[in-house]
Amino acid sequence: MVDGVMPPKAVLLDAGGVFLLPEHGRIRDALARANVDTSADLDEVHYTAAAAFGLDVDAVADWAGAWSKYLGAYVDACGLPDDVRDDVHQHLDSEFADAALWLRVAPGCRDGIRRLAETGVRLGLISNADGLIGERLRDLEILQVGPGLGVEVECVIDSGVVGVMKPDPRIFQIALDALGLDAEDAWYIGDLPGIDVVGARRAGLHPVLMDPLGLHHDADFDCVASLRDLADRVGSTQVGPA
Repeated sequence: MVDGVMPPKAVLLDAGGVFLLPEHGRIRDALARANVDTSADLDEVHYTAAAAFGLDVDAVADWAGAWSKYLGAYVDACGLPDDVRDDVHQHLDSEFADAALWLRVAPGCRDGIRRLAETGVRLGLISNADGLIGERLRDLEILQVGPGLGVEVECVIDSGVVGVMKPDPRIFQIALDALGLDAEDAWYIGDLPGIDVVGARRAGLHPVLMDPLGLHHDADFDCVASLRDLADRVGSTQVGPA
């Protein structure tokens, strides 16, 4: 163990914020429709906005309000004038309504998932998506179930296919059942505290947050800056006698 955490038999991963980020071109097109642009790093904008989707957000009772909080923080992180805020929010909302917006490959994720696989831990994916996330990740040569050009994983659980979304613990249980594991045997990594940490905890998994900007250093959950860091963390838990 490291810091009291049992070594995982499996790591289950989110897609958004771990492997895929919003396409910069579509975000800038949305801003252009509101007659503005931003010099902000749009990847950093996403992770800054994700931090606003905190543990206090009740995504089950009020999904629209929870998502509005993310988009509001996204607009703030773009550093735009107050008088265009509502217009920008509306245009961004229309873009984020399309799951295919998430097609920018997160820097370093391919190397990171390969390093994670090299630890010998079992791998799977759980994503709130549109039924096509497995196909997208295969086409991008990131991961797939079975042989392929990406890293082989044992399951891809897409909310658009199974009909239940994080943070509902049932979607995590579907993945655990596919792997034949108990919840205490698995870690889950995602980027939205109010969805991924909350959901993993409700399902009994150990949550890890993707936090490349170091925004959650005081949090009561584990954070990593990258999948390489996660691979190192997993590897360190496996050191020692069996």
